[in-house]
Amino acid sequence: MKIRSRERTHLSSLMLMLLCLQMYTKAQEDLAYKEIPVGVILDMGSSYPYSYSYSYSGIGKAVHSCITMAVSEFYMVNPHFQTRIILHHRDTHGDPLHALSAALDLLEKPKVEAIIGSKSTAEAKLLAVLGDKARVPILSLSPCLSCNKHPYFLQVAQDETTQFKGIAAMAESFRWKEVTVICEDSENGRDMTTFMTNTFQKKGIIATHWSLISTSSSNELLQEEVHKLLSMQTKIFIMHASPSLASRILVNAKYLGMMDEGYKWVITSKTMDFLNLMDDEVMESMQGAVGFKSYVPQSRDIHKFTSRWRKEYLTMKPVMKLKEINTYAIWAYDAVSALAMAVERIQVVEQVDELKIKEDLETSGLTEKGRTLLNQMLSNRKMNGAQIMEIINVIDKGEKRVGFWRRDAGFTKKIGELKSFADEGLEAIIWPRGVSVTTNSMHNRRRMLLLQVNKEILRIGVPPKFQPNGVFQVKHDPETNSTVISGFCADVFQTAFAALDLNVSLQFIPFMDAYRNYNNLIHQVYTGEFDATVGDITITANRSRYVDFTLPFTDLGLGLLSRNDDVSMWIFMKPLSSDLWLVSACFFILLGFVIWILEHWTNEEFQGSPSEQIGTTLWFAFSTLVYAHRQKLKSNLSRFVVTVWLFVVLLLASSYTATLSSLLTIEQIQLASKRDLIGNNLIGNRNGSLLPYSTSEEFADALSRGSKNGGADAIIDEIPYVKEFLVQYPSGYSMVVYEMITNGFGFAFPQGSPLVPDLSREISRLREDGTLKMLDNKWFKSDSHSKDSEPVLKILNLKECRGLFLISGVSMTLALFIFLLYFIHDKLYFTYTMLFGGKLAFIMRILNPKTGA
Repeated sequence: MKIRSRERTHLSSLMLMLLCLQMYTKAQEDLAYKEIPVGVILDMGSSYPYSYSYSYSGIGKAVHSCITMAVSEFYMVNPHFQTRIILHHRDTHGDPLHALSAALDLLEKPKVEAIIGSKSTAEAKLLAVLGDKARVPILSLSPCLSCNKHPYFLQVAQDETTQFKGIAAMAESFRWKEVTVICEDSENGRDMTTFMTNTFQKKGIIATHWSLISTSSSNELLQEEVHKLLSMQTKIFIMHASPSLASRILVNAKYLGMMDEGYKWVITSKTMDFLNLMDDEVMESMQGAVGFKSYVPQSRDIHKFTSRWRKEYLTMKPVMKLKEINTYAIWAYDAVSALAMAVERIQVVEQVDELKIKEDLETSGLTEKGRTLLNQMLSNRKMNGAQIMEIINVIDKGEKRVGFWRRDAGFTKKIGELKSFADEGLEAIIWPRGVSVTTNSMHNRRRMLLLQVNKEILRIGVPPKFQPNGVFQVKHDPETNSTVISGFCADVFQTAFAALDLNVSLQFIPFMDAYRNYNNLIHQVYTGEFDATVGDITITANRSRYVDFTLPFTDLGLGLLSRNDDVSMWIFMKPLSSDLWLVSACFFILLGFVIWILEHWTNEEFQGSPSEQIGTTLWFAFSTLVYAHRQKLKSNLSRFVVTVWLFVVLLLASSYTATLSSLLTIEQIQLASKRDLIGNNLIGNRNGSLLPYSTSEEFADALSRGSKNGGADAIIDEIPYVKEFLVQYPSGYSMVVYEMITNGFGFAFPQGSPLVPDLSREISRLREDGTLKMLDNKWFKSDSHSKDSEPVLKILNLKECRGLFLISGVSMTLALFIFLLYFIHDKLYFTYTMLFGGKLAFIMRILNPKTGA
């Protein structure tokens, strides 16, 4: 019995040992992977004032849960992987300094190989610098425009600058020319203002007011700023602010009536990505607003993940009051999955060829895995998604999708390849308290114009301008057997028409009956023979009765062209008025007289016969005009007077030189409009005495001969033709605006044509953005010889220069007064010495007989 008992005991011990050995072996197998520490820095419980139920901590918890789920599910699907990401969480409490401290702690203790987090821009900038120093990848959930220059920084969130091009395109499609921009007063907000300004300017959109509001502003300050916005004439607002600040602005705006009919609000993804967190009051104040929202393509994996997340976290953790998963959480999920895959790939490569990867790292200048880890993540398909924004319209307590914005395709109603007009543009938008309005995007506008024009080819009549001409010229292309137009008018039309983006061909047809009278060409448009006319066609009231003109694209009025006059032989007298010449001459003589008085008694150069003294005095006075006086002055009073006078002469000489130069120029361009005969290139002129000329050569010949030799003293013509003449003959001729009696050139269309308002808007845009001026310079070069009006030169007169003469006169008077005092003193002393000097010596000898006789 004892033997059997011992056997049973040994058998039990053996089974226990085998069981322990199996458990130990299983544990060794479970630990047969490499642990990779990864830091997670999130705001898990901060609170924000005036938040209107906006819970940023809820987003932090949602992102945290998604990261945890991503790690768990990734290794559940890939149990054979040789690496395991081990998460180390830190709470920032909404403070960037806490985030930096947490990152330093993670780098020191667990020695993490990557950090995920940084929801705010301030945190992102601090962690980006730290990542470069520590050579550790930073996977940021915060869009940070200035952080992209850091090599170890990877922006997981979508680039928020993508939407600004979409907003500018929307403003352009609705023909908005002025907008008001609201941004939060933060580093990110200020960075975005600069980017938005450049983006809007490229579309010809002006931000009339920028409102920077701090997220910590009190209700009083915020209400005061919203009141300022109410006083603005612009009722179109673009808002790029955090959800907490945007909520407060929208609630106050609705209270002030800024969400009524006529107002339009476009809100960026910085707010719209958190729309599901807004309470009923905020949603009520957002009715009719249009928002750009970050878009996450729907897939089976996303749908499964969202369902699991809702089941596991929304039921087990009701504190997270989220209606649906946020895009930031999905980005975090994808980023962690990509990070886990990158870590595994690096581990496999290291085991296969450890020496090779070491050589690759040294060749690339890196001595650590940080940069390699980022490169592996960037090669992941999920980290390189398309930049797509979802456009939503806030209606009731929800949102309505009206389309998408793609950087490569513009506005579209569906994601995918654009196959027809039906997929272009946006759905109808309901603005605040307004009716349903279909967006006037460029695609929709193009469709509308195509339906109204209802033609594939537009027959455009042109005047027969076959001679070389910078204003408008018509040529025949033998290769295509078609008519080609060129010149300033042609460039303006083709540039404006191309901006309409219409799929319509243009056929230019010369109309020979318009050679001398463009009214015949206008009549062909009126009768329907032509769909439009393009060329150097003047807008007149009579023609406007039969056709519709676009806005004029040239200067208004007529130009008067003339040969420059000869310069008068007495022009050198004109810079100064007659009274100024007289006073100046008197002061020169006065200066000589004063200097003679001061120097005559002591200076030999001012002595001699009367004629010599007069000559020397006058020579000295007038030589000061060119600083050529050579007489040496011995009296300090003389030097004082001359110094003041030289200052006066300097100013007078400088003013004279400048005025004479201007006067010479003006004399050169004085037009001969006051002479007898004037030529013209106008059809049906009002004055029968005008002589007809048509070409630049005829202009030059008539002006060179003049009215006395059978020519003309001046030519009246449309300003573009005068400019063209000045290009061909840049010297010897000039132009001024003669009369504002014409309306410039325009393009003519049948009455009621839908192309007229659109082409007019494009012409206005070309004028505003400088394109029209650029085309003007291209064909007419510099307009340096033309003037808007007859130049008038203001000559110098005594009234304007009386201060100078007053200063000089006072100096002379003062010097004479001081000289007179010294002169009287010396004379009195001499007289006293002569009268009493001998008697005093006799008395002294009597009192002191020892002195010599």
